Amino acid sequence: MVTRARLKSILTGLALYTMAAAIVGYFGVNAYTGKYGLNARQELDQEIIALTSELARLKRERAEGEQRVSLLRSEKIDPDMLDERARYQLQYVNPHDLVRMNNPN
Repeated sequence: MVTRARLKSILTGLALYTMAAAIVGYFGVNAYTGKYGLNARQELDQEIIALTSELARLKRERAEGEQRVSLLRSEKIDPDMLDERARYQLQYVNPHDLVRMNNPN
C-alpha cells in the first residue's frame, strides 16, 4: 500500500517533470515559429534577397540618371542630349525628322 508521503513525493516529481517538459516545449515551439524563430529567419532571408536585387536595380537607375545629368552640365554639354531634351520639352520636331502618328484605337 502506498502511503500519503510516498504518493505526495511521486505526484510532486511528476508535476515538476510535467512543468519542465511544458517549459521546454514552449521554448521549442517559439524557437521554430516565434518572431525570431527558424520560419522568421527564412522569411527574412527571402526579403533580404528581394531587397538586395531592388537595391541593385535602383543603383543602376541612379547611375544612368547621373550619367544623363552629367551630359547636360554646362562645362561639358552634349549637343545631342541638349537637342533631345529641348525638343521633348517644347514638343518640337525637325522638318527632316520622320514622325509616325499612332492611332490609340
